[in-house]
Amino acid sequence: MKLALLFVLIFPAVILLPAGVAVVSKAGLAGISNPGPHGFSQILYAYSEASANNGSAFGGLNANTLFYNSTVGLVMLFGRFMMKIPVLALAGSLAAKKSAPPSAGTFPTTGFIFVLLLVGVVLIVAALTFFPADSLGPIVEHLTMLKGKLF
Repeated sequence: MKLALLFVLIFPAVILLPAGVAVVSKAGLAGISNPGPHGFSQILYAYSEASANNGSAFGGLNANTLFYNSTVGLVMLFGRFMMKIPVLALAGSLAAKKSAPPSAGTFPTTGFIFVLLLVGVVLIVAALTFFPADSLGPIVEHLTMLKGKLF
């Protein structure tokens, strides 16, 4: 369970921690073109893309600075390789275990209930991890626009 939990927590930590540092540092704020909530979305998108995909950024984020080149590069490295360590350790741990016959306390993994629980847990964990941060920029930007303030 510790290895599975470590695997689940590495990906959000690799994205959200550097984004938080970028939002509160002068070097991070110097790269955004929009000082409002859209700038937060630019920063969060840059680190999300670096961790999972090719490292692109929103138009308007000047990611060609020493701060962003180094932090996005580290996020790209950690996001791709640090997740492999607990997975390989978990695979080794499972391979070393002896097979036990099913008993009355065994939860079957071939039924619809297992699939439903697995999908539910994945959606809840993903929603609680990324939805608040992903929705913060657009929602605040829309609410301030309705009040007549534009950035």
